[in-house]
Amino acid sequence: MPAYAVIGGQWGDEGKGKIIDYLAGNVDAVVRYAGGNNAGHTVVNDKGTFQLHLIPSGICWPGVYGIIGNGVVVNPDVMMGELDMLRSRDIDISRIY
Repeated sequence: MPAYAVIGGQWGDEGKGKIIDYLAGNVDAVVRYAGGNNAGHTVVNDKGTFQLHLIPSGICWPGVYGIIGNGVVVNPDVMMGELDMLRSRDIDISRIY
């Protein structure tokens, strides 16, 4: 099975989240492996606009696992807020690991 890696070359917003969301429709899992909630990405789909900071953007696709790796700094308040927001907008969060 092929793997794709989207890695930024600078600290600013490079559009990584948009590229990842585009590719996520054809993968089994999207893995966030580093960073924290200081940056974010925006996902726009038929359910609306989502501002995500910790949850991998592929979670909006049905059947895609969102995996938060051990290199990610997790702020529990931010994580719970994102999970609540996704749940309230009918996004399946059962595949977040």
